[in-house]
Amino acid sequence: MFNQLRAVTAMSLGTLGQRLGASSVIVIGIAGVVAVLVSVLALGVGFRHTLANTGSPDRVIVLRGGSDAELSSNLTRADVDNISDAPGLKHGADGKPVLSPELVTVVNLPKKDTGTDANVTLRGVGLKLLEVRPGIRIVDGRMFRPAVREVIAGAGAARQFRNLTLGSKLHLRNADWTVVGRFTSGGDIHESELLADVDTVASAEQRNGYSSAVALLDSPGDFRKFKDWLTTNPQLKVDVQRETDYYAAQSKQLSKLIDIVGNGVAIIMAIGAMFGALNSMYSAVAARSLEIATLRAIGFSALPVLASVMIEALALSLLGGVLGAALAWLFFNGNSVSTLGAAFAQVVFRLDVSPRLIAAGIVWACTIGALGGLFPALRAVRRPVAEALRTA
Repeated sequence: MFNQLRAVTAMSLGTLGQRLGASSVIVIGIAGVVAVLVSVLALGVGFRHTLANTGSPDRVIVLRGGSDAELSSNLTRADVDNISDAPGLKHGADGKPVLSPELVTVVNLPKKDTGTDANVTLRGVGLKLLEVRPGIRIVDGRMFRPAVREVIAGAGAARQFRNLTLGSKLHLRNADWTVVGRFTSGGDIHESELLADVDTVASAEQRNGYSSAVALLDSPGDFRKFKDWLTTNPQLKVDVQRETDYYAAQSKQLSKLIDIVGNGVAIIMAIGAMFGALNSMYSAVAARSLEIATLRAIGFSALPVLASVMIEALALSLLGGVLGAALAWLFFNGNSVSTLGAAFAQVVFRLDVSPRLIAAGIVWACTIGALGGLFPALRAVRRPVAEALRTA
């Protein structure tokens, strides 16, 4: 049986060149499905990767009680002073707690590709910024100065939005702000933002409080002590989260939506590709009907013939899957895109065509090929030999 299978399969694959048109339909159709699936799901992988890079186990964010995002939160200056007294906070060389009161607002900037305005986060930060977030690195220009309308732009924001080159003037909140630097922060969400002095942003916003307080703990194990002290303090009404948990919650709904859309599109396209594969494989079987009937007549059993048709379908689908994954990686991997995040501001991230996505795409391709080849293969072996020889 194995000798028969080897002989029939070699004959089947050897005649693919004579059926180039039908074979190309399968390969191109499946390549399209895999390319779309992988590229759409790469949005979700890249977005989650960006959010996962944001935060550290020993960094916490404090919001007003009942707030689920910084934009809807408000802490008074007295609240921040009380938070600074909590146990478990790390203290710097100056003896002061490593804490940054922050004020988050949204400004409009034109996108480079379309010129249309989009929401960008302007984050006012405290003087302890670089101690609270040691991953921030100024890669061009300098840090903003306190009490001056200056901003530094994240590398992601600078790639996606206009007027963020050094020295550019931004008209924000009825005043001109100067871009004095560009920074990176390890590919996290803050690279999508503009950073400025918190009190200067508060003055421009005509606010006397903050959105949040971001602090560094002595160790991740101090989180429970820190949280319990704040949540049981009668002078405070706050919610305390690890920063990693906060950003994971912010990304949950959008990640789910991207996955649903990506899989939905892929399923619809896969159904179309499967019917294309069915038609092509039926045509291939019809073109080989005399060959198959002859093999059956000289003693070849049904199983090797069925297996050879399935192997042909799987080989073509595997080729299509590899081609589609390669196209997705070539044209989309590493591309910088932006989307509206949970805080109604643009989040800039890179598409990530990961090995896991490539493997998933190839599995999809083989599944389509297996379903597309099954029924033509069954038809080929069930057809009576005499009938096939008469009509061939």
